[in-house]
This record gives sequence, C-alpha cells and structure tokens, in this order.
Amino acid sequence: MEKIQQQLLDLIRKVGLSTTLDRLRFYWQRFKHAKSNRVFLNSHPDVKFPPEYLMYESFQLNYEKYLKGGKHSAQWLLELIKPFASLDEAIVLDWGCGPARIVRHLPDLLPNAEIHGTDYNGKTIDWCSGAVVGVQFKQGQLHPPLNYPEDTFDFIYGISIFTHLSEENHEAWLNELARLLKPGGILFLTTQGDIFHEKLTSAEQQRYDAGELIVRGGVKEGHRVFSAFQPPAYFRALMGNHFSELSHKSGTRQDWGLEQDVFILQKQ
Repeated sequence: MEKIQQQLLDLIRKVGLSTTLDRLRFYWQRFKHAKSNRVFLNSHPDVKFPPEYLMYESFQLNYEKYLKGGKHSAQWLLELIKPFASLDEAIVLDWGCGPARIVRHLPDLLPNAEIHGTDYNGKTIDWCSGAVVGVQFKQGQLHPPLNYPEDTFDFIYGISIFTHLSEENHEAWLNELARLLKPGGILFLTTQGDIFHEKLTSAEQQRYDAGELIVRGGVKEGHRVFSAFQPPAYFRALMGNHFSELSHKSGTRQDWGLEQDVFILQKQ
C-alpha cells in the first residue's frame, strides 16, 4: 500500500495533475460557498474583497472566514508577540501577505505603527494597493532579496510561507529576513511540524524523523500545492546562524484541521 501511495504521488507530480485538481477544488469551493458569500457580501457593502481566485489561492473561498478569520488571526498574532515586544510604534512587515487577509486589520489594531506588506504575486499586490488603506505594499519575488534597506523592520511575520518553499529558499530567506530586521528585531514564522507527520508516507516519515526537510514539489514553487514539512531540529539548525529562539509552540489538532508550529525568533 505504501509503495502504491508513493507511486500515485509521483504520478500526480509528473503529469501535472496537482494543479488541475487544485483548480477543480477552487470551482467546488466557489459553488459550495456561492450563496453564503453573496449574503455576506451584501451585508458588508463597504468592504472590498479580493478576486475569488486570489482569495482561494492564499486561503479559502469563504468571505466570512477571510474577513472575520483574518481579524482573529491578526489578534492572535499580536497576543503571541506581546510578551516579547511592543509593536505600538513599530515598523512591521507582512512577508507573503497574499490578498491582505491579516495585514488589512493591523492599521486599526496598531494605529501608531508603520505597516508594510509584500508578496511575489503581482496581481495580489496590485489589488492590495488599490483596496487596502493604511498599508504600504511592494511586490517582491520568489527568491530574495526584497527591495528594502537592511535593518528596516522591528517585526516581520510570515504565516505559512516556508511551507511552500524549496530547501534552497529556506536558508536564503532566513538570511534575507535577518538582513531586513533591526538588531533585536522579532521574527514570527509558522512551519508544518510534528503534527503533520501523519500526512507523510512512511518513507517520508523516516526522513522526517531523521531531521530532513520534506519537500513535495512537482509544481511551481510558492504555489499552494507545493508543500514543505519542517522538523523542528532542522529549522533550529538553520535559524541558529542569525536568530535566538524566544518561543516555539507545537501545532495541535484543531476542529478545523492541523495547526502549524509557531516560532518566535529574535535577531542576534
């Protein structure tokens, strides 16, 4: 069974079915949520929502979860950071902001802070720049560097970004994020840690247990289908070049699914 499972995964990657299946999933979500999205949209006429596929590509095609869940995630993020830093007048970067699900709420939650967002998807940044007030957006790229001076930010966060990067870009982006942070600045990242062990094949589990990064490619890097799983020991070895660990929260099983690990790091 294990061999068949691995062969099926390899076949899906080889013939490019993963992106086709993901596109079909998009259409299913659009059909499934059509009525509730229409009702929610009509009850929030002043809210600008991103184009459907941009929303789906970074999260789910559910307007209520996008807006209310985004605010909840922003509040959750700030609550976890509170013991380690005051962000009242900080310069903040959402690295991999997508269609602003979280960062759109920060100007209200941090009225004295300077808020920035970046993403490699040009269409996303174009939409954000025209629709979201109080955030400075700039297009990045899949590979570093970003067009910001060194030692710019007090706080950078990237939620479910390393989970879609190659091994080469794990080290490259940790180096770049260290460049962008001020000395003593705080970095907040999420990874697919031990709770995702059950999602791996037995061969992948053996490699994961040995401390190896597991990458499932076969599609364009950065795409939602491109997936990476990070053993905590692997991630700690990488971050040790630039950061000290302030906190690590292991992901748990939630009602909605598997929760990613949270690392809170400080630039040395």
